[in-house]
Amino acid sequence: MGFYEFGQKVLNVLFPIFYRIKVEGIENVPDHGFIMVCNHQSYLDPPLLALKLKKRRLTFMAKEELFHKPILAPIIRKLGAFPVSRGKGDTAAFDQALETIKEGKILALFPEGTRSKTGELLKPKSGAAMIACKTGAVVVPAAITYSTLKHRPGTKVTIRYGTPIPSEDLHLGEQPAPAEIKAASRMIMDHIAELHYQ
Repeated sequence: MGFYEFGQKVLNVLFPIFYRIKVEGIENVPDHGFIMVCNHQSYLDPPLLALKLKKRRLTFMAKEELFHKPILAPIIRKLGAFPVSRGKGDTAAFDQALETIKEGKILALFPEGTRSKTGELLKPKSGAAMIACKTGAVVVPAAITYSTLKHRPGTKVTIRYGTPIPSEDLHLGEQPAPAEIKAASRMIMDHIAELHYQ
């Protein structure tokens, strides 16, 4: 058993002790080779998103700052995450994201690019749409909803996985215009919102 699988098993025991977790739509999640996108409100989001996805390992693109924290950095590296420098046009991270999909792995992204402090959805960045455009991978929307902003013990957490979005539904050509990328990113975020506000 690998480090990722071990961590998943441990959290499947620990999380239900502190939170009331409900999972919906897991049957919508393919086995491999897709992009998973989700809203972002808490540091708990990555492990919660992966919690019940047995035999499916998520590869997270995470902000570079996390890879400089003494305790957290070695853990997230061992879990397979890779860094991205936000707001700098990080081509190395983009190339690694493309390679992740080409290898048949699951790439997990938070399109908002940062955590929402209010629980309301933020405007999406363009990364998910561009990666879908370049790889032809389907995009699986997901949403994590907390019953309270503080995420105290006893908080109800609902994790919903939506119907996959075929890359052609994003209407992006080989060299999409900025307006087309923006529209595709907004479409992806609309699918997340539909799950989030149920």
